[in-house]
Amino acid sequence: MRKSYKYNIKCEKKIINQIILKSKNYSFSSVLLSNYNLQKPNMPEKYISYDCIAAFDMIDTLLSNSNSFEKLSVFHNNKKDWLFGSLSYDLKNELEQLSSNNNDGVFAPDLFFFVPKYVLLLKEKQIEILSHESKKNVDSFFKLLVSLKQKNDIINTKINVKKRENKSQYLKKINAIKKNIQRGDIYEMNYCLDFFSKNVDLNCEDLFLKVNNYIKNPFSAFIHMKDYYILSASPERFLKKSGQDVLSQPIKGTLRRGLNEDEDNKLLDEFKNSYKDISENVMITDLVRNDLSIDALKSTVRVKELSKIYTFEKVHQMISTITSKVDAKCCFTKLLKSTFPMGSMTGAPKLKSMELIEKYENFKRGFYSGSIGYVTPESDFDFNVIIRSIVYNAKTKYLSIGVGGAITINSVAEKEYEECLVKIQPILDIIDDK
Repeated sequence: MRKSYKYNIKCEKKIINQIILKSKNYSFSSVLLSNYNLQKPNMPEKYISYDCIAAFDMIDTLLSNSNSFEKLSVFHNNKKDWLFGSLSYDLKNELEQLSSNNNDGVFAPDLFFFVPKYVLLLKEKQIEILSHESKKNVDSFFKLLVSLKQKNDIINTKINVKKRENKSQYLKKINAIKKNIQRGDIYEMNYCLDFFSKNVDLNCEDLFLKVNNYIKNPFSAFIHMKDYYILSASPERFLKKSGQDVLSQPIKGTLRRGLNEDEDNKLLDEFKNSYKDISENVMITDLVRNDLSIDALKSTVRVKELSKIYTFEKVHQMISTITSKVDAKCCFTKLLKSTFPMGSMTGAPKLKSMELIEKYENFKRGFYSGSIGYVTPESDFDFNVIIRSIVYNAKTKYLSIGVGGAITINSVAEKEYEECLVKIQPILDIIDDK
């Protein structure tokens, strides 16, 4: 049983920066950020539990490439403790008769979790630290944390990334996917591109600090597990469980911010009435409803918000909010297994979409399109969707940034390509910054 120690702080932004920098001291760390107080309007407070949840150091780990959800359930039952980690997109190969044989430089495991020595819960002006350590050790940990200072050195984040697929190849594939839709194979499919770089030496903590302060999305996350790093500026929640309440918030529909207020408002008006974006969003909302219904108590699946526009620092997003209730005895891994991978990153129907994704894409998604999150001792959890993210393997020095969008019968290939560039541009702004 962890003990709780609470400390008051003066500046939330400063302590979050110090928490990110603290990750440099450990081979296992995780920092999950809502960015709630850094920019508004944003995700409503009712959907946010903490300003920041962080984990440092490692007591035990679970790395799995087979029967992963079953192993996670056993691991959690044995530890009865906090877990932080990631679910890779290719967990799908364990759930269905699927495989992934495309280019892979990251070599992500299907599932990777760790039990941390320290758990930090930040809400407004107070940090709660949960630990098995003595008060003396926790006090010492906190003092070292708040004494950290960010160096004012100019950090060179210049990285030359290459597209694995050029625009012409992309346009041809989108038109081919639309033929699958015309034949009735699928209704919608999420098709993704890979931007990559080899032989990269990356200062991941400092880079994430720059990415988060620039993009400020509500499900941003930094995770370091041995050789693997994920620097995520995600705007999307995959799934949250709190007691018997379940919440999913899929995104379908992305639009750039205007250069000024008038242009921004004009773009918003067009976005709110975009038949193409609304139809994409409705299809995935229906898929999520079906996924949640597998474990939901009868008549509890509800669409709380349909195709609602949320405005973030760099983009406007169309988000739906779906809720359900589950039996108190429902195992958290069963719920994850029923809904993974998330519909927003696959398509409808999900299985056929995943088959076609492997056919058309030319890179193994790995962590990208997967999820980062935590599980509490009580089996509650919260997981994001790994999009708008930099994935890095420090051992192979390989960096990958995936980006994609939903393809429907109404998709125009040129516009889909432009939307991909809108999504990835904020990250490129950072890594192209000299």
